[in-house]
Amino acid sequence: MLSPEIKEKLLSIVTKENFADSKTERLVYSYDATPNFQSMPDAVVSPRNTQEVSEILKVCNEYKVPIVPRGSGTNLCAGTCPTEGGIVLLFKHMNNILEIDEENLTITVQPGVITLDMIHAIEEKGLFYPPDPSSMKISTIGGNINENSGGLRGLKYGVTRDYVIGLEAVMPNGDIIRTGGKLAKDVAGYDLTRLFVGSEGTLGIITEATLKLIPMPETRKTMLALYQDLNAAAKSVSKIIANKIIPTTLEFLDQPTLQVVEDFAQIGLPTNVQAVLLIEQDGPVEVVESDMKKIADVCKQENAVSIQVAATEEEADALRTARRAALSAVARLKPTTILEDATVPRSEIANMVKAINEITEKYQLTICTFGHAGDGNLHPTCATDARNHEEMERVEKAFAEIFEKAIELGGTITGEHGVGAMKAPYLEWKLKAEGIAAMKAIKQAFDPNNIMNPGKVFAKDSKKRVVVTR
Repeated sequence: MLSPEIKEKLLSIVTKENFADSKTERLVYSYDATPNFQSMPDAVVSPRNTQEVSEILKVCNEYKVPIVPRGSGTNLCAGTCPTEGGIVLLFKHMNNILEIDEENLTITVQPGVITLDMIHAIEEKGLFYPPDPSSMKISTIGGNINENSGGLRGLKYGVTRDYVIGLEAVMPNGDIIRTGGKLAKDVAGYDLTRLFVGSEGTLGIITEATLKLIPMPETRKTMLALYQDLNAAAKSVSKIIANKIIPTTLEFLDQPTLQVVEDFAQIGLPTNVQAVLLIEQDGPVEVVESDMKKIADVCKQENAVSIQVAATEEEADALRTARRAALSAVARLKPTTILEDATVPRSEIANMVKAINEITEKYQLTICTFGHAGDGNLHPTCATDARNHEEMERVEKAFAEIFEKAIELGGTITGEHGVGAMKAPYLEWKLKAEGIAAMKAIKQAFDPNNIMNPGKVFAKDSKKRVVVTR
């Protein structure tokens, strides 16, 4: 627990209303959306502005108190689980849209803004913010930036990193810095903006973000391509790209996923096929029409058994919503759901899907595979029960083999979920010891007292998903 001296200093900064350290209040923030990780913080603190964040960090740095910035806790890598105690920093007061600049096509927001709320505000002005994580109804912009979140539209438009052009951030010693700005070009010094994006709260606290916007696409169309052969579906993905067509969305769902999603959403998804590609294109009407015809031709050449184009926007939205609900649908099967995100080059999608199925069979598990096939980001999702220790051993071994295979195919251990605590044991597989050493040197330079989200990204000894109690 915090000493009376530290507590008194924090109370003087944020007032009693914004400081919580009862067991009940701490328990609420002892876990995030990652299964099997839990650890109690010593306190939960809710700053009202950047200056208060700065003062909090000065206290934490002086007394070497760990600090974990947290949005809505939707991350899947235990990134916001306070595994070493300390303070959880909430941004419920710093949740304002500060400016929508239509001349420069930017929006400036505080970190606690809900992603979908921001998107709605932008779209009212005919503008477009493409990153669309499946958790966008509840995830915050600060969380999206810390995890460099992706989404269904990542293939064509990129991820959060591609839209963050300026930041206000507080360093571990309390210094307030600004990076980037409303600029199309800026090469003045190191690109600190990009360094902070995806840093998982290990370098500093983001208190304001300026994001790039683009014009709203003129129109869009959505298509389902059905396959009785997983390989054919996977090959269609790389062939569409090879034909120089970049769809907005190119999603893959296997039969087990289709079954649980249809049971959950009840929208008439086909469940008698082995796989489905959900494909969407946007842009000028003539381009969309032409691209969708070419995509349909490719799918037919790769033995799609049926191609269905959504007749209305309502029908298309139902398909997108069903895809976003895949995790929720799988979570109904068993008490514990582990969603991963092994990522490979697009050309290796077929091999990765085949490997996942073989590993699933080898370890006798229930794994549904879906994901952003267009950018190689697959989500093998295991329905299991953490109380079954023997099965959990098999789950651990299966995912280790999946990560190993992804790297062997030229891929990575995570495409959008982040490293956090859960992927830390595998990071060296991807970066090698030299890469880890370079990252640690950056961390040491920014945060010499290691107060910023300690225990994340850099591996400890165990590769187990464990419950940590304090």
